[in-house]
Amino acid sequence: MKVVSLFAALLFAPTLALAWPWSTDMMNQPSLKPQEPFNEKEMYPFPTRSVPVTGFPTKIANREEAKGLTNPIPLSDASMKKGRTLFRIYCAACHGLTGQADSPVTNKIGAISLVDSYVQESLTEGWIFGTITFGSYVMPAYGVPAAREDHRGSNDLNVEERWHVVNYVRHGLAKDAAAAGVHTAATQ
Repeated sequence: MKVVSLFAALLFAPTLALAWPWSTDMMNQPSLKPQEPFNEKEMYPFPTRSVPVTGFPTKIANREEAKGLTNPIPLSDASMKKGRTLFRIYCAACHGLTGQADSPVTNKIGAISLVDSYVQESLTEGWIFGTITFGSYVMPAYGVPAAREDHRGSNDLNVEERWHVVNYVRHGLAKDAAAAGVHTAATQ
């Protein structure tokens, strides 16, 4: 009987050894994870003298605060190309390929024409960026959905991509619409 219980103890010994504290995975240990928030609203502060690799400072809380921002992305053919591609992926479903609010869902959701003189001449680039970032009454947020009370939206576009879309909406969309044969208030 002693042999059987000794054999059983030796048989289950490896199982018991795996239950000890040293068997935890290194990923799940208590540690500082700098990209996770340490409270509801803020990330851990970056170390002093650290240098960001990429990005543009956009500490804004809402669309109204974005109104005075200036576009840090210089207008170029490459920026226009990226902006056009992103516009067609994210914006054309509601605003139409020409920005004329001519998509099949426009009437159902109330999307506005982005080539009208109001958008092209009256709205600042910062305001357009803020609208893309935080959304509006109907439009979802493509930048910071957590900043909205209803948390609608997605984090699909990073800051740089949103500025490329602003470049395209402001400087290329009306030209593309005119080339497609759409007559707009901005091109008449």
